[in-house]
Amino acid sequence: MNISLDGVSFAYPSGVMALLEVSLEIASGEAVAIIGENGAGKTTLARHLNGLLKPATGGVAIGEWDTRRVSVAKLAARVGYVFQNPDDQLFERTVAAEVGFGPRNLGIPLADAAHAVHNALRRVGLAEQADQHPYDLHISQRKLVALAAALAMNTPIVVLDEPTTGQDAGGVELVGQIVDELKAERRTVIAITHDIDFCAEHFERVVVMAEGRILADGPAARTLSQVEALAQAEVEPPQMIRLARALGMDHAPLTVEEFVDDFAARSAARSESGPKVHGLSGSTPNDSSVSRADSTSGPE
Repeated sequence: MNISLDGVSFAYPSGVMALLEVSLEIASGEAVAIIGENGAGKTTLARHLNGLLKPATGGVAIGEWDTRRVSVAKLAARVGYVFQNPDDQLFERTVAAEVGFGPRNLGIPLADAAHAVHNALRRVGLAEQADQHPYDLHISQRKLVALAAALAMNTPIVVLDEPTTGQDAGGVELVGQIVDELKAERRTVIAITHDIDFCAEHFERVVVMAEGRILADGPAARTLSQVEALAQAEVEPPQMIRLARALGMDHAPLTVEEFVDDFAARSAARSESGPKVHGLSGSTPNDSSVSRADSTSGPE
């Protein structure tokens, strides 16, 4: 299910212009990260995808649906949205009821909805907390409840707003695993994130935004190497790219594994092309060196 933004502009009632003629095409099954400083327009753009915001000018299409002509409730069948702050969307008395709210409202049969809830909670590691009140959980777990609620709806598009915020290393790894699973299922995944290393490791395409405009858009390795665009967006390149540059490497590795492979290949190439160290190549000393050694030796 393709996504299309065509010349979208949007201003808040305060007069702040959050989006300025933004055009963006996202094909079905793509994994796209949108990065930029606070106030860049990332979340405003994302909230246009499920109809929470409507463009002042331009248009947004989810498949063949124009978001200005379709209700938020109807769009929820196509776009699962996980808020940055889970407290903005959690309201049921139990975790299971919260995760089951979407499937119930989509009219999914009871048995199928129960299976979807159990499967979603298992994926986020909260199956044992199904009967707890969401607000008895730590905020990092509440964020996973919100993610499970989106997963249970089985929408073709999933939008994640700052999915790793507040998560420890294990939580970040879990969210990354879920993103990879969604990609394997050919579902469209869009993440709004400040976590550039997470972005580099799990997203093939990166969009850079600043002041309501798109500054760069393309494959992650290329986009995350565009120094000027990242500087304008007040974003640092991923740590692996920074390390590669410091070592004079030409390639832009996005993960530790890529960096190690590239560094090993570079070291091997330099070793093969560099001068041979005397005595390590299997050669024997020449006559002149023997003569010098003999002439400098002392009397017996």
